[in-house]
Amino acid sequence: MSGVVAEAVTQGLAGAFASPGLFVLLFTCLAAGVVRGFAGFGSALIIMPVAGIFLPVPEAIVVVMGMGVLTWPVIVPRAAREADRRQVAVLAGAAILAAPLGLWLLGWLPQAALRWCVSGAAALTLAALISGWRYGGRVRWPGLAGVGAAAGVLGGTTGLTGPPVILFYLAGPSGAAVVRANTILFLALLDIAIIAGLFWQGRVTASALWLALLLAIPYAVGILVGQRLFAPEHERAYRWLAYGVIALAIVSGLPIFHR
Repeated sequence: MSGVVAEAVTQGLAGAFASPGLFVLLFTCLAAGVVRGFAGFGSALIIMPVAGIFLPVPEAIVVVMGMGVLTWPVIVPRAAREADRRQVAVLAGAAILAAPLGLWLLGWLPQAALRWCVSGAAALTLAALISGWRYGGRVRWPGLAGVGAAAGVLGGTTGLTGPPVILFYLAGPSGAAVVRANTILFLALLDIAIIAGLFWQGRVTASALWLALLLAIPYAVGILVGQRLFAPEHERAYRWLAYGVIALAIVSGLPIFHR
């Protein structure tokens, strides 16, 4: 029995090491981990445009979500203690209910359109953040649910679970520590729903899970480094670092450069 398991592990890892663009993906995940640990968001915005160069978008989503779950122990416990759990529960509940619509669109849209959706959603999010747009009003529970639902649909379609919630928090008055904790916890909860939906659709393959396991190593290292670097008094620095890395990933992942 142990021989069979060892052989399966060997074959799985061999397939992961043979993945196209592995070196680029390893470096991208390391950089994304640093940003995630430091800012609390941005990993999918960085990874998905690059992963879409080498992998079909549905497989890239499985890899990104799998990495997220595998690295929970190094990032979620602290966020769960610091987050506004009631607010996150409303956001996550709406997102989980809306995610099946996004997963349906994932199966309906062609690959080229999905890649443009990933790049477009990431670019629009970045542009809104850099512009300094802010919303001064108070968002009540129905508004929170709307933000969460938008995140669920977008996450199911493109793997970018964060943009609507990132915009909501960074456009509001919340400080860096609250934004970071709430976003981390929300994204972790939504990862569960999207992975469950992908399993239901039969899109989760062994090769994608093995690749997620391999890429989770540099991603976890990056998260630990980013967490050590995080300090609320450096809020401006943490925002602009994330913006720069996201912009680089968007440009490198544009479909026009990878026909």
